[in-house]
Amino acid sequence: MAWFVYLIECRDGSIYTGIAVNVAARYAAHLSGKGARYTRSHPPLRLLAAIEYADRSAASRAECQIKRLSPRDKREFGRRHGAS
Repeated sequence: MAWFVYLIECRDGSIYTGIAVNVAARYAAHLSGKGARYTRSHPPLRLLAAIEYADRSAASRAECQIKRLSPRDKREFGRRHGAS
């Protein structure tokens, strides 16, 4: 089963990074205030990118690496990979 790493730009300019099987459903949960605690206090503005990985383990490793990037580098990463 494929897993995705996704990046969300929040209204305050911050970038949220997460993993999910169904990015559209997960993004909808963030929009409705039922997603992560972070996006309840930093409402989503738009989905920056969704990148597919073969399994949860690979997606989790990628998520960890992306979270270490600076906000500027996360935005660049999102531009390169685009929302899918």
